[in-house]
Amino acid sequence: MTLPTELALRGLVRSQLCVRCSASLGGRAFSRLPTAPAPSQLAVTSGTRGLHSRRCAQPTRPISAVAGACSSKRHSSSVGFKEGFSSATPTKEETPKRVLAEDDLFHPFTDSPIADMRGRATYIKMHAHCPHPDHRPTRLAESVTGKPAMETGNLPAAHVDFECPDCGVPVYCSKEHWEQDYEKHLEICDTLRQINEDDHDLRSGRLFPEFEYAGPQLEEALVNMTNWDTFLYTRNFTAINADRSMRHATRLLTYPVTVASILHELSPYSLRQDERLTTEGLKSFSALRYTLHPALSGGSNDVKGLRPEAPAVRLFVLGARAESSLPRDVWVQLSHLFPRSRLHIILIGPESMANRDDEFPLPPRTASNPFGAVVEDRVWPRMKISTIVDYYHTIHKTGYFAPYDPYFDCFVLFHPGLGHPASSHEWTETIPLLLETKAPIIATGYTQYDMERDVDWVSKTAAGEFDILLKPGENIFRSLRWDLNDLDPQDISAGNWGVWAFRGKRYEATRKDAEV
Repeated sequence: MTLPTELALRGLVRSQLCVRCSASLGGRAFSRLPTAPAPSQLAVTSGTRGLHSRRCAQPTRPISAVAGACSSKRHSSSVGFKEGFSSATPTKEETPKRVLAEDDLFHPFTDSPIADMRGRATYIKMHAHCPHPDHRPTRLAESVTGKPAMETGNLPAAHVDFECPDCGVPVYCSKEHWEQDYEKHLEICDTLRQINEDDHDLRSGRLFPEFEYAGPQLEEALVNMTNWDTFLYTRNFTAINADRSMRHATRLLTYPVTVASILHELSPYSLRQDERLTTEGLKSFSALRYTLHPALSGGSNDVKGLRPEAPAVRLFVLGARAESSLPRDVWVQLSHLFPRSRLHIILIGPESMANRDDEFPLPPRTASNPFGAVVEDRVWPRMKISTIVDYYHTIHKTGYFAPYDPYFDCFVLFHPGLGHPASSHEWTETIPLLLETKAPIIATGYTQYDMERDVDWVSKTAAGEFDILLKPGENIFRSLRWDLNDLDPQDISAGNWGVWAFRGKRYEATRKDAEV
């Protein structure tokens, strides 16, 4: 039997199979295709953002220019997750060549062979200021402690211009100030060098097997969410043996896995001592778990096997920016962890489509689509993603998503900056509306200080009106990759470093005994 005939027969059979069997059969079919121009040679374009292939496990990908792995809300110079994987098999001439060798990843930003890195050095020198205590402070500190220097000099503020020879990042205005403040710089120098090498590695042109994601999970195979290693192993990911590759992989996976680690029935957070889950949290998350892990109903695909099915669980990601440009295969990991439930991820925020106009032109606002939502309903058979460019409180007041149900709704705020002076005003109107829904709200922070600042802000603005569901603390599934703030090279952080959860307080009605 010829290969085209066999593929056609497999396609006919796959239409009658379930998703899991179909994916397995498709994988065996594709494994027999010729390997000369294999799909594993798909390349990333440096300026476009296309949707990824819908297959559950992506082939090994060479990435020639993935600029920044994150579009942080506070990093105004960084761009979103570069997608743009070509859907056509590239020719030999189009296959990207390796630019940097594995042992040649360290380069000072200014002298980097990568144009993006040289441009980044220029941006840092134009906007970042020298942290030497002889200079007057120019802005509030964004470090882990969040505390500015107690003693400052009278010298005017100066932009950074000198690159540390050890980390290659512009950090001081002159060599003299770098030498005088060297002990302080040593606290972050090694981490800055790691960031330098990781950023060059993303642009080195090598193949990235760490971006090859696992497919559907067998129901008989339980997931261990103790840490990243046990999770990737029990989810049957390709083995990641290098620390740098692990950092790249977790930088993307931290978004869906952080949410899943809280909502999953095998969550590592519990009522045990020092495991942070509160009694109110157990009540709220148990309601969602009841929907996300439905009992087997004995249904089938024929008419006699039809069974009632619960509505889709809605995950509202508010203030979305970097999350909206994540590869869709990353979000599909949520569907693999909850295979028997339907999921609807709703990305809402004024910047949720930033730098993605060439991928999805915004549709007009019509009576049937009043907020011009971009709907991707073929991401996975049991998942769809909607993106709305607007503030959530504007949508909430119209009742567009009402009613809200704690069994089917959950809000997620990735690095919201609730207590940040520059962004807290944007949440003043939104947080009370979220508390009214009584649905759980999961929030993350870049650093411990960033997270604690958000908790303090909510405590002051909604005092007595909310319950803590998950105590603030370090996220088990935080990104292992550190990020650099181009506006302040002294400020380093990790994506979703901390996580906590809260919910609007539920009041219990009491009745007084009738007077005799």
